Amino acid sequence: MRIACPICGERDSREFSYKGHALALERPTEDAGALAWDDYLHNRDNVAGVSEELWFHDMGCGSWLVAERNMVTHAFGAVRLAEDVKEASA
Repeated sequence: MRIACPICGERDSREFSYKGHALALERPTEDAGALAWDDYLHNRDNVAGVSEELWFHDMGCGSWLVAERNMVTHAFGAVRLAEDVKEASA
């Protein structure tokens, strides 16, 4: 797989570390109970289509990225710097 880093250009995915879904999860309150915490920590939707993920370019420029990836074909789409995504949503 290849990932198009906005700073370094297209690179092999082995240069990156997958860090999870990019969607913001609502953290349960401290007294929410075990089921709410289990759901928060372990359960995610199994999307058969495009999903946004967090990746870290640890063997390159050290940037945090938000990458669109098709969960069926594993093909990457748009890749943006995470700081740009955060600014746009603020």
